[in-house]
Amino acid sequence: MRPILATISQKALQHNLAVVKKYAPHSKVMAALKANGYGHGIERIAHGLSAADGFAVLGIDEAITLREMGFEQPILLLEGVFHAESLAIANAYRLSLVIHCSGQIDMLEQSPYRHPFNIFLKMNTGMNRLGFTPDDYLKALARVTKLTPNVTLMTHFAAADEPAGADAALAIFQQTTKGLPYPSSLANSAAILCQPQTHSDWVRPGIMLYGATPARHTSATEFGLKPVMQLTSEIIATQTLKTGETLGYGNRYTASKPMRVGVVACGYADGYPRHAGQYSGNDNLQGVPVVVGGKKTQTIGRVSMDMLFVDLTELPQADIGAPVELWGNTISVDAVAEACGTIGYELLCAVAPRVPFKMIE
Repeated sequence: MRPILATISQKALQHNLAVVKKYAPHSKVMAALKANGYGHGIERIAHGLSAADGFAVLGIDEAITLREMGFEQPILLLEGVFHAESLAIANAYRLSLVIHCSGQIDMLEQSPYRHPFNIFLKMNTGMNRLGFTPDDYLKALARVTKLTPNVTLMTHFAAADEPAGADAALAIFQQTTKGLPYPSSLANSAAILCQPQTHSDWVRPGIMLYGATPARHTSATEFGLKPVMQLTSEIIATQTLKTGETLGYGNRYTASKPMRVGVVACGYADGYPRHAGQYSGNDNLQGVPVVVGGKKTQTIGRVSMDMLFVDLTELPQADIGAPVELWGNTISVDAVAEACGTIGYELLCAVAPRVPFKMIE
């Protein structure tokens, strides 16, 4: 078996959920498990988040998985349903629905199901992705409340990690919904951590549950979060380069001095980004941080489908079989993402099905 492994910490999940409750002590927690639990595996991580008051997912299949695992909390479909036929499943599994467009209200009005759905009615407060405009919101609410009394008012912030990034959107939401007797759900991870004025009846943490940061200028550690996933592998071969020799596909890396190189069993088919280190535009690609045998070094050259290279020049003790941390407890996924010109969300969600997983306490 290849030595690559993704290790998932239940204690880290539970710790991060406790951090949510510390930041928003008066709100219920709707834990976001979409994208297969942000790449961690929904069936692996759901029990670690069992103390959440509800779950938010994207697909009906994820919601069914949670119900069949025995979870009784509210389960919210973040994009609602796309076809009227899906309402039968939502009804059978007691799923809550986001309503973000008139077509979804049409489906509900034509539905034969008399048991009232729990609806989260979404307002577009400036992200311009999903939701009713403020001008149309009250009309949509009037239609929905004829069908069910179970309504929660909802929006999503585009820039809650910025100092005043939620102010304009929050003002729009509050002005539009002033005096309405319904609960609300506003805060995503960034708003939970950076915008306490947005903590309403429900908060919806996502990336922070998995130990990565939603903020550009504050690390996960500074927020008190712990990494849930540690992606590790091993050195499977070593090479020695003379000055001027090249490395990997395209001969893109040229040794500027004698070097010792390690080959790691991890590549882009495992979810490690092929463009790692390339965004700098240098002929000799800028490296991405990595840990070998407990010592920090960096990747060099292009990432292959199944392998990548690391610089062992200053690590004479590292040899075949040496442990490699690609991200996790020593190198954060956010640090790797920054060096790759992307975000931690993408790296976590991209871990490939062929990578084996292991659960620890």
